[in-house]
Amino acid sequence: MNKTKAVATRPEDERLPLGSTIAYGIQHVLTMYGGIVAPPLIIGSIAGLDGAEIGVLITACLFMGGLATILQTVGIPFFGSQLPLVQGVSFAGVATMGAIVTSGGGLPAVFGAVIVASIIGLLIAPVFATVIRFFPPVVTGVVITTIGLTLLPVAAGWAMGGNREAEDFGAPQNLLLAGITLVIVLVLSKVPVGAISRLAILLAIVLGTIIAAILGRVDFGAVADGPIFALPSPFSFGMPTFEIAGIISMFIVILVTLTETTADILAVGEIVGTKVDSKRIAAGLRADMLSSAVSPVFGSFTQSAFAQNVGLVAITGVKSRFVVTAGGVVLVVLGLLPVLGRVVAAVPTPVLGGAGIVLFGSVAASGIRTLAKVDYRGNMNLVIVASAIGIGMLPIAAPTIYDQMPSWFVTIFHSGISSAAVAAILLNLLFNHLGSRPGKDASVLAAAPTRSIPIAYLDAFEDGDSIVGGKIVDKDGNEVEVDRPAH
Repeated sequence: MNKTKAVATRPEDERLPLGSTIAYGIQHVLTMYGGIVAPPLIIGSIAGLDGAEIGVLITACLFMGGLATILQTVGIPFFGSQLPLVQGVSFAGVATMGAIVTSGGGLPAVFGAVIVASIIGLLIAPVFATVIRFFPPVVTGVVITTIGLTLLPVAAGWAMGGNREAEDFGAPQNLLLAGITLVIVLVLSKVPVGAISRLAILLAIVLGTIIAAILGRVDFGAVADGPIFALPSPFSFGMPTFEIAGIISMFIVILVTLTETTADILAVGEIVGTKVDSKRIAAGLRADMLSSAVSPVFGSFTQSAFAQNVGLVAITGVKSRFVVTAGGVVLVVLGLLPVLGRVVAAVPTPVLGGAGIVLFGSVAASGIRTLAKVDYRGNMNLVIVASAIGIGMLPIAAPTIYDQMPSWFVTIFHSGISSAAVAAILLNLLFNHLGSRPGKDASVLAAAPTRSIPIAYLDAFEDGDSIVGGKIVDKDGNEVEVDRPAH
C-alpha cells in the first residue's frame, strides 16, 4: 500500500532505474558540453589568459553548472523549479563581459558586475514571475519555436567543424560525419526497444566518435595534458571589483537571462505536460540568480537554463527531473576531474552537429505543436505569431543587423529568443489585453473563421433545392426535413 501511495503524481517526478538515470544524465551533459565551455573559452581569450588559466575557467563553469543544475532540479524551499532543466553559463552575457574586460576592468570587474546584477535579479525574480498570465500559448508557442530555430545555426556551425577560423571549416568530411551521426540518430530512434530509442542521441554520439576515430578525425592527445583532479579555489583570479557601468550593463543581461529562463521553464513545462505557475517560475528564477551570484566566487559567470537540453527532453520523452540531476552530478565530477572533461571535449564537433539537428529541430516542432492550439478566429493572433517570429529571426538571418544600435539595444535584441519573447509579449498585450478586442474584420491578416456544413445537409440537397432563412426548401417552397447529426 505504501508503494502505491508513493507513485509520482507529476511526470517530472518519475524515478527511473539508476543505470538509465545515469545514462540519460550523461546524454544531457554531452548535449550541452560544447555550449558550457564556449563562454569561458571566449572570455578567457579576450582576457589574455594562457591555456592553463582558461582550463581553470572551464573547470569552474562545469562545477558551478552542475551545482546550479542540482539546485534547479531537486529544489529547496523558494529555490528551484523542480523541472528537468540543465543550468550552465549563459551566452547572453558573453559580449557584455568581453566589453567589461577590454574596458580595463579585467575579470575582477566582470565577477563584481555579475555578483551585484545577480543579487538584484534575485530580488526582482518574484515580481518578474507574475507575468505568467501574459504567456498564453500564442506567446509560449512563439518563444519555443524561436528557441529551436535560433539554435539550428549552432548545429550547422558544429556540423561544419565548429571553428570558423580552421582550414577545414565546412569541409565535406565534416558534413559527412555530421550526416552519418544524423542517420544513426534516426535509425536508432526507430528501434522498437525503449532503452535504445531513448538513448539514440547518446549512442549516436558514441558511435559517431568511433567512426571519426577510424577515419582519423579524433585527437585524444590533449587528454593527458593537465591535472587529473583539481578543486576550484575561491577568487583564484583575484577579488572582485565593482564598477557602476559594468553593473548596469550586466543587469541588462540579467533581464535577458530572466526572460530566456522563463521561456525555457514554460517550454519544458509544456513538453513535460506539467503545471507551471508564477510560484514555480519564481522558484526557478531564484535558483538561476542565486547560482549566478555565487558563481564568480569560484571563477564562473551567469547561469541560465540551456535551451538545447529542452530539445533533448522533447525528443527522448524522458521527463524525469532526476535524470537531469544525475547530469548535474556528472558536471560536478567533470569540474573536479578535468581529465574526464578533456575526454568529453575530444568528441568531434561535427558529431555533435549531426545530433544537434534533430535536437534543436525538435524544440521548434514542439513550439509549432503549441501554436496549433491557438485560436486564430476573429482575432489578431496570426499577426502576433507572424510578427514575433519574424522579429526573432532577424538577428539569425542577418547577424549584423543591430551593429549600429546602442549597446543596451544590442544586448536585448541580438538574441533571437529574447527579441521574439519581448515582441510576442508586447503584441499580445496590445491586441489581447489593452483596450477593446479587434473585430473579425480588424485586419486583412487576421485569420478568417472556419465554416462547415454538416454532411447530412449536403446529402439532402436535390435539384431545385435552395436555402432560405437557414432552412433547406424544395422548388415548391416546402421545407425539407433533415435529420440533424447527433452531438
